Amino acid sequence: MKLQDKHIAFLAGPGFEDLEFWAVYMRLVEEGSRVTVVGLKAGEVYPSKSGGLTARADVAAADVAPDQFDAIVIPGGWAPDKIRRYEAVTALVKGIHDQGKIVGMICHAGLVGISAKIVAGHRATGSLGIKDDLVNAGATWVDAPAFRDGNQVWGRVVEDIPAFNRELVKALAE
Repeated sequence: MKLQDKHIAFLAGPGFEDLEFWAVYMRLVEEGSRVTVVGLKAGEVYPSKSGGLTARADVAAADVAPDQFDAIVIPGGWAPDKIRRYEAVTALVKGIHDQGKIVGMICHAGLVGISAKIVAGHRATGSLGIKDDLVNAGATWVDAPAFRDGNQVWGRVVEDIPAFNRELVKALAE
C-alpha cells in the first residue's frame, strides 16, 4: 500500500461519470489512502451521469480547507460544469494546487481547473469537448491517455482510467 499516509479530497456533484469516480476512488482506497468525498452539501447524495450509481458527500466544500488534504481528485461527467460555479469548490481546488499538492483531473474535470484558474501554462488533456476551453484558458492541449505536469495529473477519458490511475498513484507516492 503506497498511499497509507495520504488524505485525498474527491469531488462529487450531480451527473458525475460513474467509472471516473468509482474506479479511481477504489484504486486510491486500495493503495491505503483515506478518501473524503467533498460535495456542495454534507450528506447530499448525487446521481451519476448514467443514473446507475450514486455518491454521497462526506463534507461540504465550504466546510474544509486545503491544508486538510494531500491531494484532490476531480472526476468528469456533467458534474464539473455544475460544481465549478461554486466559489467554495474552486477555492478548495486552487488552494490545494497553490500548496503544491496533487490535483487529478480526468475527462471534463478540466472545467473545474479552468474556473479555479490553475491550468494556464500547463499541458492538459481531457474530453475533446473541452479542448477549446482548456486552450482558451491558456493550457497546451495534449492528446494523450494520461500524464503529469507539475502537480497536475491529467486523464483523457473513461478508457484511459488505468493510465490515469497509474499516473495518479505514482504522483501521490512521491
